[in-house]
Amino acid sequence: MPLSPPVSRSLRHTRAITVDVFARDDGLWDLDASIRDIKTREIALASGTRPAGSPVHDLKLRVTIDRALNIVDAEAASDAVPYPGFCETIGPAYKKLIGLSLMNHFRLHLKDRLSGVLGCTHLTELAQVLPTAALQAFADDEFDTRADAQVKPASAERPFELDRCHALRSDGPAVANYYPRWAIKAVSG
Repeated sequence: MPLSPPVSRSLRHTRAITVDVFARDDGLWDLDASIRDIKTREIALASGTRPAGSPVHDLKLRVTIDRALNIVDAEAASDAVPYPGFCETIGPAYKKLIGLSLMNHFRLHLKDRLSGVLGCTHLTELAQVLPTAALQAFADDEFDTRADAQVKPASAERPFELDRCHALRSDGPAVANYYPRWAIKAVSG
């Protein structure tokens, strides 16, 4: 269902976030993430005027993960920043992501290591989307996401995607339909 029709309005700002995930020949995976902020009008920054259509932020973050979703390498680059000569010096701090698991309280550990003055607000915000992007990339490539009734043996482990979103809650109709073995009857109250 689409959004409702908007009232009359004019575009002022665009933030674009992309994550491209690559399977590497060595068995590892690269998540290349970027965040880009563009104003539709000229803006005055403390560091000088930024022309309309020119990025205020153009930041990139690459993390390399293993098949268990553990970060084995990380790097950051800042191609456009509001404070040239200062913002882009934080890139090496993102090596602190190495050793974290995207599946084990990643956002909490990210905050501990890189929030506030310990990192770049925008790069740290960008890093928060990495767990779900990795799961989407791994779905049906590294993880079997087909319904258990058709393909999984009786000894199979519980599918990773259950109870990770509203639609796939264990007591919901989608799980009852596609993963009946793992369905839990809702407790009536």
